[in-house]
Amino acid sequence: MKQPLEAAWESIRTGLRRDVGARTFDGWLKPAEVGSFDAESGLLEIAMPSQFMADWVSSHFGDRLKLAWTSALPLVTDVKIVAAPDAPRPSPLLILEDTPSAEPASTPAQASQLRDPSAPNFDPRYTFDSFVVGKANEVAATAARTLAKTDSVGFNPLFIHGGTGRGKTHLLHAIGQDFLARQPGKRVVSMSAEKFMVEFVRAIKENDTIGFKHRLRSADLLLIDDVQFIAGKDSTQEEFFHTMNEIINAGRRLVITSDRAPQDLDGIAPRILSRLSWGLVADINPADYELRLNIIEAKLDALPGVDMPCPVVEFLARRITNSIRELEGSLNRIAAYAMMTGRDIDVAFVEDVLANVLRANQRRISIDEIQTQVAEHFRIRKAEMTSARRAREVARPRQVAMYLSKQLTPKSLPDIGRRFGGRDHTTVIHAVKQIERLRAADAELDADIRLLVRQLEG
Repeated sequence: MKQPLEAAWESIRTGLRRDVGARTFDGWLKPAEVGSFDAESGLLEIAMPSQFMADWVSSHFGDRLKLAWTSALPLVTDVKIVAAPDAPRPSPLLILEDTPSAEPASTPAQASQLRDPSAPNFDPRYTFDSFVVGKANEVAATAARTLAKTDSVGFNPLFIHGGTGRGKTHLLHAIGQDFLARQPGKRVVSMSAEKFMVEFVRAIKENDTIGFKHRLRSADLLLIDDVQFIAGKDSTQEEFFHTMNEIINAGRRLVITSDRAPQDLDGIAPRILSRLSWGLVADINPADYELRLNIIEAKLDALPGVDMPCPVVEFLARRITNSIRELEGSLNRIAAYAMMTGRDIDVAFVEDVLANVLRANQRRISIDEIQTQVAEHFRIRKAEMTSARRAREVARPRQVAMYLSKQLTPKSLPDIGRRFGGRDHTTVIHAVKQIERLRAADAELDADIRLLVRQLEG
């Protein structure tokens, strides 16, 4: 991992020196060194010679360094500025005497602090170009592009919903960035529903509700993430409803995300749910195999030097199904471990590195699914799985289903027996042993079972 980090750091240092000027760079950023890197979390530490310098650089250049690192090396997802382990802890007087003179007014960092503090801090990686579109997210992606790019839209608000890690926040950031790029004079406000609630409560305590309302309701584009968090908060919902109405009635744009569809949100006032449903409701479904495959390939394009063979790509697309976020994190982890260990990336390596992730993604196959699939394969009625008939054309498929239930589910032998017409656990043991023996001797039956396993796991 040392070489990619050092190469990226050299490029970043060159860019920083050009952007902030030689004086500021030499005084504050030149002493910085690459510290430890956690491949699992993506956290990189940048070490400074003293705690004072670490605090100053973190305050003035923290966001800039994070942006530079995440852009230069996607394996890095966060940056923390720390004091070197052996850094001295001088008194405040010594710090002022011994450290370079800080002239914030002359630095670009100071200028950036003068911008609107409410301006959104969008992740530059989350763009429309980097969002991989498939059947699962096509409607949401198209609606998001339309709202961001066109002068007028036929729907408002846009409500995007889907489970964790499917790309809702990615689309939210993409909308904001594209909208501002096309209309730089417009005002965009982006926040989570939780932050909306916290800031509203603070405004009440500080007698500044007018300022809070003006800041949100004057936005040309308002982006609210995870609206489900205002459930049960009556006063927050009241303010949220009026904010929504003000934005929509003024012809400005509103985008809201949630982990559920409006009709499935509990604890939120009916009039809010009704208002949310007036616009376009677009869902993001779980990514299918083809979309997961395309996402992996797109992600690999951003990881230069990572050689991942097709069998590994297909293995990951088939096995990591919980969320896109988890899939991307797994790719980063594989790439980091491969760079650190120097090992080739093959399926065995991936199984070793992602053991916990693969276990968490293992699909829960039910006995009912097994019975259905086996009955269809052997062309018998599913009811025969629980019947008392002992004819060979029925008994053998039933034994196969018992065998697969033992192999593919965590159910106990007595539980399996009960699901097959109340049979004793010894019957299940006999079926398992019988199929194991037949698989070794009967190539056709072995092929049938392999096919059934692929169908059930796929």
